[in-house]
Amino acid sequence: MKKRNVACFFGGCSSEYGVSLVSATSVIKNLNQEKYEITLIGITEQGDFYLYTGPIEKIEKNEWNQQEYTKKITISSNRSDHGFIIIDTKEVINIDIAFPILHGKNGEDGRLQGLFELAGIPFVGPGMLSSSLCMDKFIAHELVRLNGIEVPKSVRITKNNLEEKECEIKKLNYPLFVKPLKAGSSFGITKITEENQLKKAIDFAFNYDNEVIIEENINGFEVGCAILGNEELTIGEVDEIELQEGFFDFEEKYNLKTSKIHLPARLSEEERDKIKKTALQIYQCLNCKGFSRVDMFYTPEKRIVFNEVNTIPGCTSHSRYPSMLKEIGLEFSLVLDKLIELGIENAQ
Repeated sequence: MKKRNVACFFGGCSSEYGVSLVSATSVIKNLNQEKYEITLIGITEQGDFYLYTGPIEKIEKNEWNQQEYTKKITISSNRSDHGFIIIDTKEVINIDIAFPILHGKNGEDGRLQGLFELAGIPFVGPGMLSSSLCMDKFIAHELVRLNGIEVPKSVRITKNNLEEKECEIKKLNYPLFVKPLKAGSSFGITKITEENQLKKAIDFAFNYDNEVIIEENINGFEVGCAILGNEELTIGEVDEIELQEGFFDFEEKYNLKTSKIHLPARLSEEERDKIKKTALQIYQCLNCKGFSRVDMFYTPEKRIVFNEVNTIPGCTSHSRYPSMLKEIGLEFSLVLDKLIELGIENAQ
């Protein structure tokens, strides 16, 4: 049986470039090389695409972009090519499916997915529209709210409309979270407790995006659900983030200095089932395909409040998404096999 050629994309023109390198290394090492021909495509922080042929270990260390290991490429928009072109030699490399292991802007926000769709290349994960909707925290909240699920009260601002939004912002109750509208891994987020902290937090968030969302704090704790599938959906066990202080920022997400992740969440089976049902509603409402992690808040009053959807969640073997599926008996390598099958299926 001929091996499928899986092109793994890593890096990216994004503040989450380094996170992608770690995720990609884990995915590549866990793909079954007896089943797949693995093609590695690195994207620099400047947005240049390269075919990479060096050791896998150099990816995580950010030592991959060396001339001896790379050839500059471009994705071919010709659907008959079904792949990419090496620029120097004009050689066309055909691939069966793309596996974007990219987080944040220019990887998780629908732009790359749109390129794959234009080129007729199957890919792992949600499509262009779903990826774009989920990345925009305000629009995602509005759509989920219209489907009867609670979301935090919020205001979206740009640099040009800040003055006209001041009245709306004053109606929000502190503490507030000030976030870049379309950034991940908690980059650019500040939690503030009083009005005199607002301007500094807004300026900081604008370093990461040209739009900012200001939203009310939700009392309670964060819970998450890993979902796998297109039409027939599998949901992992619910996890819970226990924080000692502050919020689940970049440092805590990747180092867990003062926080803990409980799997399963310290809730009754009935409560966890209710959370799973809500996560499925959100996944379907935002037209997710393949995989996503749905994050919500669970309040002391047992209310479920939507936070966000990660359409390309962290993919190291110890990340939340694979851990939640492992809890129900799905090993990481089997999850990767299923994701590739789902990507092929979704393109047909």
